[in-house]
Parts: sequence; C-alpha cells; structure tokens
Amino acid sequence: MESHQQNHATPVLNEAVPVRHPGRWISALIILGALALFMQSLVTNLNFRWDIVGTYILDTKVVQGVGWTLLLTVASMVLAIVLAILLAFMRQSDNPVFRWSSWVWVWFFRGTPVYTQLIFWGLISVLYPKISAGVPFGPEFFSVDTSVVITALAGAILGLGLNESAYLAEIFRAGLKSVDRGQMEAAEALGMGKTKIMWRIILPQAMRVIVPPTGNETIGMLKTTSLVLAVPFTLDLTFATNTLANRTYLPVPLLIVAAIWYLVITSLLMVGQHFIEAYYGKGVDNLAPAAINPAAAKASAAVAPSADAEPALKMDFPEEEAK
Repeated sequence: MESHQQNHATPVLNEAVPVRHPGRWISALIILGALALFMQSLVTNLNFRWDIVGTYILDTKVVQGVGWTLLLTVASMVLAIVLAILLAFMRQSDNPVFRWSSWVWVWFFRGTPVYTQLIFWGLISVLYPKISAGVPFGPEFFSVDTSVVITALAGAILGLGLNESAYLAEIFRAGLKSVDRGQMEAAEALGMGKTKIMWRIILPQAMRVIVPPTGNETIGMLKTTSLVLAVPFTLDLTFATNTLANRTYLPVPLLIVAAIWYLVITSLLMVGQHFIEAYYGKGVDNLAPAAINPAAAKASAAVAPSADAEPALKMDFPEEEAK
C-alpha cells in the first residue's frame, strides 16, 4: 500500500509543454481580416460592374480572343523549344563556330526588348519588300512578296518564338550540365552513339531540371501575347477586351474579364506542369515511385546471397571475423 502511494506521488520531470506561437495566430488573423475586407469590397463596390463582367465573359469576340491567344502561345513555345534544344546542343559542341553562334543568338534576343522585336517583325516588309533566292550577285531563281509570307500572325509567332528561344536555350543548357559527366562516359563505354546518348540518357535526366522553369516561361508567354499589337496582330484576348472597353466606355469590368480568362488558362497550365514534373521526377523527388522492372527484380533476387550463405562468406575473411 505504501509503495503504491510512493509511486503515485513521484513527480514527472520531463513533462513536454507545447511551444506557443502567438505570432502565427496574429498573422493568420490579419490575413483573414484583409481577405474579408477585400471580398466585401468586391461585393459592395458597384464600380466593378459585375453585371457587365457576366455579360461579356462569354462574348464571341472574347472567346475568339482566347483561342487566338492559345494559338499564339502554343505555336511560339513549340518554335522556341525546337530552337532552344538546337542552341543548347550547339553551346555544348566542340565546334567553336557553333558555340559562338549560339552565344550571339542568346546575347541578341535577350538583350533587346520583346516589344521592339515585335515592331521589327511588323516592319519586316518595309526593310525587305521581297524574299528571293538565287546566286549572290548573280541570277535570281524566285522571289515572293514579304507581306504574303510573313503575315501578322506569322510575324507575331516569329517575334515571340525567337525571343523566347534565347531564354529557353539557357534553361536547357543548365539542365544538360546538371547531368553528371559519368553518365555519358558510361554510355560511351557501352558503345552508344552520341546522338542516342543525348536523347536516351542525358535529356531524360535533364528534364527534371528543365521542366519547372519551362513551365514558368510558358505561363509568361501566355501573358506576353498581349504585346502582339506591336506587329500589329489584333485578334488576341487583350485587344478584344480593350476594343469592347472602348466601345462601352467601361474599362474596369472588361479588364476583369481578361484577367479571369488569363487566370483560368494559367491554372490549367499549372496543373499540366505538375503532372509533367511528377513524371520526370519519379524516384528522385518522391512525387511518384519509380517503376520496377519485374524481370530485373527477379534476377536481382536470384543473385543476392541468402542468409544461409552469410557464414560461408565470413569464413573467407578471418581477419574481419576477428574484428
């Protein structure tokens, strides 16, 4: 009875007390309060004109503008990615002409504003009225009017794509350099060609580094399409909403319409980027488990030593057994 009372009276010396974080709760309250005030202003401020937003959110011109914006984004990014891969390979080449050509390309297109480049493509027919092919200072085989070949749409895609290729080239180069040199040496030791090594060994590993910034550049390209008025190309989403705003003299609700569409498209692009990152991050980023080849696992289990074989292995090294 006495021992039971003594055990019951024994004080607890290591009673853990949770650490208090009052700053977190205060910050959360401030953020929630600011969010509540913002939501209140959206509902009570009549100057937003949500009725106009609802009227024009699915307007034919606006929806067509969304389609043209997506077309510009996709076409420009495809052109930029193809050129960027080529430029990155040239930058890694042993040929000094390839290396310097790639460097000059990146230097020029990163060093001049994209708006200036778009204006240039809009004026290309003034600089070169005709595109011709033939022998230099000799006979001309054929010629065509520049305005027929480089339309406003083509000029916008070229201007956006060439500018973006300079940024993506540096991203791809960084991704290629992130792969250990030993990967290429091991593949060369197996007799693989350089082209096959690059496409089958180096580039798949580099994609884990390339995909996140490329996703950011794609989202940036979506919003950069609003500058194609400089070409001039007048069918994109920004121009369509600005035209409606000038017609109704209500710029704010039409700006909200454009912002909503840009947010929707950006959200979809972010979801796609997430799944692409998960695919190329298998076994590394712990986003998804790496696939295991059943045949390889079975062969590994057959070769691995069993528990019964461990004493025999230890007998081969008596000095280790003594330790």
